Amino acid sequence: MREVPLLILGAGPAGLAAAAEAARQGITALLLDENPAPGGQVHRAVGGFYRPEPGAPGADQAAEGLALIEAAAASGTEARYGATLWAIQEDGVVSWSEGGQAQQALASVLLLCPGATERPMPIPGWTLPGVMGVGAAQILMKTAGLLPEGKTWLAGQGPLLWLYAAQLLDKGVRPAGIVDLSPAGIPWRALPHLPLALRAPGYLLKGLDWMRRLRRAGIPVIRAREVAALGRERLTGISIDGKEMEADLLLLHDGVVPNTQVTRALPGCAHEWDSAQMCFRPVLDAWGNTSLDGLLVAGDGGGIGGARAAALSGRIAALEAARWLGRITVEQRDALAGPLLHRRSAELAPRGLLDALYPPLPMARVADDTVVCRCEEITAGRVRAAVRLGAQGPNQIKAFLRAGMGPCQGRVCGPAVHALMAEARGVAPESLEPLRTRFPTKPVTVGEIAALAEG
Repeated sequence: MREVPLLILGAGPAGLAAAAEAARQGITALLLDENPAPGGQVHRAVGGFYRPEPGAPGADQAAEGLALIEAAAASGTEARYGATLWAIQEDGVVSWSEGGQAQQALASVLLLCPGATERPMPIPGWTLPGVMGVGAAQILMKTAGLLPEGKTWLAGQGPLLWLYAAQLLDKGVRPAGIVDLSPAGIPWRALPHLPLALRAPGYLLKGLDWMRRLRRAGIPVIRAREVAALGRERLTGISIDGKEMEADLLLLHDGVVPNTQVTRALPGCAHEWDSAQMCFRPVLDAWGNTSLDGLLVAGDGGGIGGARAAALSGRIAALEAARWLGRITVEQRDALAGPLLHRRSAELAPRGLLDALYPPLPMARVADDTVVCRCEEITAGRVRAAVRLGAQGPNQIKAFLRAGMGPCQGRVCGPAVHALMAEARGVAPESLEPLRTRFPTKPVTVGEIAALAEG
């Protein structure tokens, strides 16, 4: 079995920046990512198929992503793409599949940069063909140039909703409209965060520019409380607070949450409730250390902060890995990381305002006949009924209904089921134990595992 000083999971902003920084510190690292190319979700296909024109919505972000990709490639770090990690043992042995073959490596330090996933937005009819997430639609645009046709509606809330709508408009596609489900006006709880957010006004100005482009183009923006997808075999229309409109495609978005699938599978890796983003995240210190020695997390997988903050977190965590490996002293780490910590603090300044402006949509609005677990076709009503029968939390609901036990293993439905059970029980969400995961966290064949034993 090969041994590596540092293994980095994820080639998004955090992982790419960490790989380049590790190389600068003389560390031989191994970078794994299950996608066919670097970039993660936010920088997917940057430098390849996705090349926005200067000044286009998202163009500056793409330029930053290309710089990260090029820096990681120039660092000489060994990068394995199409490599799906599925297990981490307590002794540091990491198992992954690549090209149908299982492989292993013993890592002295592990740096996890798993990124974020879209928060599920269960509405009536969201399982119909013709309904998908805004993030998925953006991936299709970046990787294959696929753009919506016909009457396309966007519904939900958050910056990505407005960015993608502006990107469509820039490419000559006029959305039929935007259904804004965010709280009306500026909530009083958001105002205290405004002074701090103005430390990084670029984020706010970008968002206002996307909104201005859409309104200037005459794209309808409808503030609403409820939206539903209509149709039998596929989407044919939508209902906005009871008013029906024709639709060929409905794109949903309610923000993103940290991807904790791997960290929750590691015994002893502590997690905490993020009351602003209404999700669990691993407990981290300023350097990215978890509660387990030699295990670090960087980027949105440790708390949503955006691409720039993720890249800075990756560099900071790489310096901490160098300290773990004895390549630099604590004093050297502090001196090198000082400017990075300051810049990261500035990049995170708008988070409080954004979290207050776009709180997750309440589960109380989800009707009993709405599916919340798509894999097992479990409705909100069945979850509420299981709570009345005594199910205490997401890990018990698996035994009652199999919610969270389908192919997604709770990646999609987990946050929705957790929030729904807290609402049904009338308790604080943080009082419920998060959905436990176990290795293997991704599908692996018996043959691959057997081959490892034979090796």
